[in-house]
Amino acid sequence: MRYVLFLIALLAAAPAFAQPAPPEARMLLPVPTQANWGRSRFTVKPDFTWQVFTPAQTAATPAADSAVAEAVERLVLPVLLPGRPQANRRRASPLPTAALVLQYGRPGSLLTVGEDESYTLRVTPMGVALNAPTHLGILRGLATLRELASPTKSGGSTLPEVDVVDAPRFPWRGLLIDAARHFMPVSVVKRNLDGMWATKLNVLHWHLSDDQGFRVESKLFPRLHQVGGQGQYYTQRQIREIVRYAGRRGIRVVPELDMPGHATAWLAAYPRLASNDSTYGVAPRWGVLNIAMDPTRETTYSFIDSVLSEVTPLFPDPYFHIGGDENDGRQWRRNPRIVAYMKQQGYVTEKGLPDKHALQTAFNRRVLALVEKYQKRMVGWDEILGPGLPASAVIQSWRGKKGLYDAAKAGHQAILSNGYYVDLNLTAASHYAPDPLPQDAPLTPEQQKLILGGEATMWAEFADSVIVDARIWPRTAAVAERLWSPAQVRDVPDMYRRLALLSPQLETLGLQHRKAPSQLLLQLAGSPAAVLPLRTLAQVLEPVKEYKRHFQGFKYTTQTPLNRLVDAAPAESDVAREFGAAVDKLLDYARSAPAATRFRDANGRQQLTSLREQLLQWQTNDALVQPILQQNSLLQEYAPLSVNLKTAAALALERLALLEKGQAPTAAWQTAALKQLDALKAPAGQTELAVLPHLRRLVETK
Repeated sequence: MRYVLFLIALLAAAPAFAQPAPPEARMLLPVPTQANWGRSRFTVKPDFTWQVFTPAQTAATPAADSAVAEAVERLVLPVLLPGRPQANRRRASPLPTAALVLQYGRPGSLLTVGEDESYTLRVTPMGVALNAPTHLGILRGLATLRELASPTKSGGSTLPEVDVVDAPRFPWRGLLIDAARHFMPVSVVKRNLDGMWATKLNVLHWHLSDDQGFRVESKLFPRLHQVGGQGQYYTQRQIREIVRYAGRRGIRVVPELDMPGHATAWLAAYPRLASNDSTYGVAPRWGVLNIAMDPTRETTYSFIDSVLSEVTPLFPDPYFHIGGDENDGRQWRRNPRIVAYMKQQGYVTEKGLPDKHALQTAFNRRVLALVEKYQKRMVGWDEILGPGLPASAVIQSWRGKKGLYDAAKAGHQAILSNGYYVDLNLTAASHYAPDPLPQDAPLTPEQQKLILGGEATMWAEFADSVIVDARIWPRTAAVAERLWSPAQVRDVPDMYRRLALLSPQLETLGLQHRKAPSQLLLQLAGSPAAVLPLRTLAQVLEPVKEYKRHFQGFKYTTQTPLNRLVDAAPAESDVAREFGAAVDKLLDYARSAPAATRFRDANGRQQLTSLREQLLQWQTNDALVQPILQQNSLLQEYAPLSVNLKTAAALALERLALLEKGQAPTAAWQTAALKQLDALKAPAGQTELAVLPHLRRLVETK
């Protein structure tokens, strides 16, 4: 009875005291609003039970209750009790008597942007209590609970004593998955939804049409998926299944059908939508093709209306994305009939020239009316922003903060994606830095309320269903923290520390961000023995950044297999980053330690030895990996990078020897070494050596 009374008090009590922000994060990512850590632990025992405690005045919520039960049983219990049966652990009782007690006030609405997702979590040596106003808050708290678990030798787990008070900073925390460039099967989408749940992202932006594919089954216009989808599309049943799956994880699904540009797949299926008399096939190549729908024909809008009438019921979310990006209007300006229409309607510049932006704004207004006809709010990329666009349109800014701020100043809700393009192979730190609402944002308090949040974007030109996880995770978790956690949370080294803890946890959800690259390396190497030197090289390679892969001498199409070393290489090399941190630590030590005792103490010797061992491994690896590279035609182009790694490591070893002796390099040696390092920066096979900046920093030190 004392145990029951304690848990009742536990559920009702407020946090013992508040922590100053930002709180101590420990293993949690995103960082919660408050976390007050104790000294004890709760041991998850084999007889562990859980329950949803529903006071008598709370209405029955079967759908929400079912979603909570699924999250506990499928996503949390396998971590708390690995390898043990999960069935029959739920306890039905009018009193809170289980080891894990969940209580929420009402079902949360996925159709309400800004719905309450807050929760409080209390772990004591006696039990765990998770409280939230809505079941969505329970789902967020369960993701935190999962992170707290530490396995024990006996096959169970323990949870640290903690009192968490948490709520998101932004209501819109999204991930765009591009299924148009490379089709992503249902299983891929589902496992990434599980990753989104784990990191408290709550919007799947599903990019379903582009020049390379139309991925939605249409019963009204079957050529859209038959021709435009080239046999790879989602049936309407599968779409409903994914929407339901996402909803049970507290995630909204916002579809995107891109128009009037990026629409070649539409036009391949139905040429009457085109702006000229050409006929098109589904585009096999990447890039901005500047092919657009004809915005002057009423039949274009009647067609879009019919498509929307069929597609919008598949997605209960109140928002619908129409794209609107990267249409330069050249097809419109080259068509005399469309030019005449533009002049007739007054869509001209001050100089009387055809104004493609004015014509697209007119198109946007017509499509907005159609979207609103089906009780949806239209979202579009920042190109759609312009005079005359109704304030009900939501702007997603990919080109910069200016579009975000201009949208808010014009009364539009706005979402930031600039800086969160995870497909560009940039660092997690670079995605961690941008903030939708920095302190210096030039917005009034009312305008700031229009900034909904942001989205990481995973465009799929260079990511198929096999390697897409590795391009999304774990770096997207850094974006998730920026959008969830307090603005003061900005410790980059600590973010990386926690990212390393999160990554294997994501793998237990079924994500293949580590498994798939390892399998590709084994396939390329040909044997387990050969994979070791190949991995040593691959671990310090990164794909070339931003959009450079389009211009590195290798012509990609939609049919190009993504099975080369560039595809197995990490988007951000942990080995290179950690080596760089070790270089900085060594240089700080060398600057601060007295010359007479430098590198004679255990700390200095250990740092020196660690760096030397790594450099020697890179130097000697070339002899081991070259035979492997030469025997596989897919690997031969990477042979120069292995030689470059050996050369750079040798230069760094020379500098390390001088540093140990307390000797400065000669100006001639340093100049020659730096010139040589610069020459080694040339990419090969669309990859570059990620360690070169760190090796250069070591060599250029006086």
